[in-house]
Amino acid sequence: MTGKKILWVDDEIELLRSHIIFLSEKGYLVDTVTNGEDAVSLVKEKDYDLIFLDEMMPGLGGLETLARIKDIDQNLPVVMITKSEEETLMNEAIGVKITDYLTKPVNPSQVFLVCKKILEGKKITQQYAAKDYLQDFKEIAHAFMNDMDFGEWLEIYLKLVNWDIELDNHPEIDLRQTLNDQKKEGNKEFSKFVERNYKNWTNSLGDNYTPTLTPEVTSKYVLPLLDDEKASVFYFVIDCLRLDQWLVMEKLLTDYFKIEKDYYYAILPTATPYARNSLFSGLFPSEIEKYYPQLWSSGDDDENSMNKYEKELLQFLLDRKKIKLRNELKYIKIIDPEVGRNFEQNILSYQNTHLTAVVVNFLDMIAHGRSDSDLLKEIAPDEPAYRSLTNTWFTHSSLFATFKALANVKNAKIVITTDHGSIRSLRGAKVLGDREASSNLRFKFGRNLKVDDKHAIYIKSPEEYKLPKRGVTINYIIAKEDFYFVYPTDYHKYLTYYKDTFQHGGISMEEMILPVITMEPK
Repeated sequence: MTGKKILWVDDEIELLRSHIIFLSEKGYLVDTVTNGEDAVSLVKEKDYDLIFLDEMMPGLGGLETLARIKDIDQNLPVVMITKSEEETLMNEAIGVKITDYLTKPVNPSQVFLVCKKILEGKKITQQYAAKDYLQDFKEIAHAFMNDMDFGEWLEIYLKLVNWDIELDNHPEIDLRQTLNDQKKEGNKEFSKFVERNYKNWTNSLGDNYTPTLTPEVTSKYVLPLLDDEKASVFYFVIDCLRLDQWLVMEKLLTDYFKIEKDYYYAILPTATPYARNSLFSGLFPSEIEKYYPQLWSSGDDDENSMNKYEKELLQFLLDRKKIKLRNELKYIKIIDPEVGRNFEQNILSYQNTHLTAVVVNFLDMIAHGRSDSDLLKEIAPDEPAYRSLTNTWFTHSSLFATFKALANVKNAKIVITTDHGSIRSLRGAKVLGDREASSNLRFKFGRNLKVDDKHAIYIKSPEEYKLPKRGVTINYIIAKEDFYFVYPTDYHKYLTYYKDTFQHGGISMEEMILPVITMEPK
């Protein structure tokens, strides 16, 4: 028995007696009245779960009754029932926020279906979601035991991300920890997979056994769009964008754009100075070192100094590919809200530019800011909340406003991607090294680095992984799964300080498997 309370308002209620008996037999508690005034009075007195409201009644009409009911309880579901099929009437009813609309004559099963959908739909959806996930859980767990290729790992990750978002919609389903445990197990196996294959990937780009890697992205997805001499190509690189964050943002863009999605694997380390320079240049870091040795000459990987040649690297790629733009390449780096608003307000001045490259740093700032801010940790204590924070930012951002403006640019072609994702780092790994070693939490380079090989991969010969040498005795370590590096000095202090922070630079599905989106205005 449902026990849900329904009020049915109709001046010919006696003709609907069979419907009411049918609903009562199904466990619903149904009150009836024959006019709008009595309906409004009852809504003030009792708590109803659903109202069926006749549109044509003498005295207080259906639409006026609806408005008064909504004044009493804005969230009370109301189903309008009418003989009319006029579109203007439907629009008016929808405008006053009806939940559903039925046209007379209605039959009992039609009414029952509406009741199920409105009153029990969420519960039923949750039950089926739980059932479907448990089925997928078995298939995913079985897949982890097999020797998957990069395409199969992509499919597994897409399933896990889609379930992440599905469970966001059903917080009552007690499966979040199960999913988190499965993602943890997935990253353990994924790290082994990358460790086995990555070196071969970097030396065999373009074959069928190698995923699309960072150096190939611009050439594969952006440069072909430049063949259209009338096109205005906008290339957005959103720093530190995870696939789940993109899916949250995508929902807001589907009304404006035709959207196509593809995916690629980020190079290691999955950190801005390596990945973004590689993205723009079409080169591996070791190859960039030949042309821009000054990039790698400083002791640490400071983004401000190491990503200051992005425009030059992109132009270098265009020159190597013998691509001549019809006008000068434009490059914008959005590092604070003021720059973003200025770009949004002037976006139409770029509509005739052949290629505009835009770097958006805000998500990376959220990830880093959360590490240092108790307030941000409170707002986004876990990944569902982190996605919610992304949605809040994007909804009110100048970036979203910029995209909406570009939806009105006739020949606009937009590519959106990222240089790396991030992972919520939950486990510390003790690392030893000399004082000159880099300070990064998910990867390090330096001399005499030591770490448990269960927690990280050790790269003795950087050139084999297409990494800059930096010096004869320099080695790299790259964290696996959700580990982060902590030195023995003040170990427990820093173990606690960096635990549960979003980091990047290492090996995980969240950091490495990344979206590439192509959009055109509808």
